[in-house]
Amino acid sequence: MKNFSEYLKEGIARKTLPDKKRASSLIENSDKRNFFFEQIINAVDITDDNANYVIEQVYDILIELIRAKIIFDGYYASGNYAHEAEVSYLKELNFTDFEISMLDEIRKFRNGVKYYGKRYNKNEAESSIRFKNSVINKLKEKIR
Repeated sequence: MKNFSEYLKEGIARKTLPDKKRASSLIENSDKRNFFFEQIINAVDITDDNANYVIEQVYDILIELIRAKIIFDGYYASGNYAHEAEVSYLKELNFTDFEISMLDEIRKFRNGVKYYGKRYNKNEAESSIRFKNSVINKLKEKIR
């Protein structure tokens, strides 16, 4: 994966004024999404049939937090490869290569679901949940 600075050079990410109101809204949305997600996970067994939806939700919860941090820091990414640029920002926040790689894998899974009709299984969904649980607080700390 490229460094965030490369996405800046390519114009996929741009320097802008920090928008604390928008960033706060994204954080709140991510928190509410995560709360709802946890309610669902506690009420419903994860199966091969619902694995895709689990993976999508995990990705959305995390990418909203990353996007909030980027916006707080005065950047914005849009267009093709914007999600890659946002994931690459984790390197700027001192996330490990493993953590960045895992989120990028979940990003690819989500794209597979959204755009290519891919099907994922219970194990992949459970792995994405474990990953979310392992990094969400670290990500929130970086935002503060």
